[in-house]
Amino acid sequence: MIVPQNRLLWWFALIALPFSVLTAVYPEAFLVGMTLIGGLVVAATADALKAYGRSDDLKLELPEVVRLSKDRAGEIEARLKNERTKARRIRVGLALPREIQTPAEEQMIPLPSGNDWSRIKWPCTSVKRGHYRLSKVYWEEASPFGLWARRGTLPVNCQVRVYPNLSAERKGLAALFLRRGTFGLHTHRQIGKGREFEKLREYVPGDSTEDIHWKATARRGHPITKVFQIERTQEVYVIVDASRLSARRESATDRGLRTADSRSSDTALERFVTAALILGLAAEQQGDLFGLITFADQVGTFLRARNGQAHYHACRDALYTLEPQSTTPDFDEIATFIRLRLRRRALLVFLTALDDPVLAEGFVRNMDLLCRQHLVLVNMLKPCGADPLFTNSGVSSVDDLYRQLGGHLQWHNLRELEKVLQRRGVHFSLLDREEMSAQLVSEYLNVKQRQLL
Repeated sequence: MIVPQNRLLWWFALIALPFSVLTAVYPEAFLVGMTLIGGLVVAATADALKAYGRSDDLKLELPEVVRLSKDRAGEIEARLKNERTKARRIRVGLALPREIQTPAEEQMIPLPSGNDWSRIKWPCTSVKRGHYRLSKVYWEEASPFGLWARRGTLPVNCQVRVYPNLSAERKGLAALFLRRGTFGLHTHRQIGKGREFEKLREYVPGDSTEDIHWKATARRGHPITKVFQIERTQEVYVIVDASRLSARRESATDRGLRTADSRSSDTALERFVTAALILGLAAEQQGDLFGLITFADQVGTFLRARNGQAHYHACRDALYTLEPQSTTPDFDEIATFIRLRLRRRALLVFLTALDDPVLAEGFVRNMDLLCRQHLVLVNMLKPCGADPLFTNSGVSSVDDLYRQLGGHLQWHNLRELEKVLQRRGVHFSLLDREEMSAQLVSEYLNVKQRQLL
């Protein structure tokens, strides 16, 4: 497509309009006026013809997959091919979705002479995780005289994958990911001697008779003791609730923060996804097998517990496009699925919300079956204002008093639910929104240290 440039409009305003008026007022200036106007028309026509076939040799390539992190600066790199190998300037625009913001939607790219390929980098930041596709790129090149510009599109095929940003959570868990052995600053005594067989050794006075390997003792003619180690390669499954309960948002005003920006924060599912990936890294660090299950009214994704970088990438790819659904969670369906698929005892970490009494009753009913075979940890984000009465001193009106009374009743119901689950051997925790990942990893490491699994 050929479009006029500002230079053409200026020349038209300087030549065509004045001489047209001059010709109408002074007929003797007709020849001069028509000559100048005709010359401008001929020059503009010749310039348009040259611009029409000038940019057919452009080719732009984008990588097949571009990986970005949410709320973290990144870039998209492209390669522009100039088959003429002559110096020229191309204006290139990348059609990014609204969720990916860039300070420069278009760039003027100088193509030097003698080079076939030139590199272009678009700085960008994504405000929402997910999967996006780029199918075309817009370009524009000025004509030789600058009177016209030819515009067009170049087909591309590029996937932009925006993953959750784990940098803040990993900084808080640096002691674990730097292989310092234990998490935090306090050391804890290891409870028990382990249940996984490691090796045989000579009997040492003081060894328990329960640890003597009698068959090896009979073969060798002297006492042989069995040595056990802490269990490794245990299965850890994170079960993420992607129903309507995970679509809740908590604004800054709900948290009692007086800020100028009171926009809603991330959904509960956003926190669940981040915490699940952090727990996967912790399980990999501890030598355990990590698995993933997502559900709403039915089971969505099921990845059997494994280890390795490739498996972690598969879990990340399954979570980065997960969105909350407008359905009620079906705990009967997920419990039946776990009973049929998971035969080996495993650690089940539920990330859900149980502040609805009806849904909590159904969840407790299904835990009677799961807790007999598996170790279950139930985690939910602490509801805003769910605190014991008289915890907050900022009561200035009757409305604040009733609001705190409602929060106390909600906190009381959750405490009663915790007691009901504890009687069934299920651990229930209310996690803070900002420290959810660290608290979840602490629970997992506590299970490992106490050998509860």
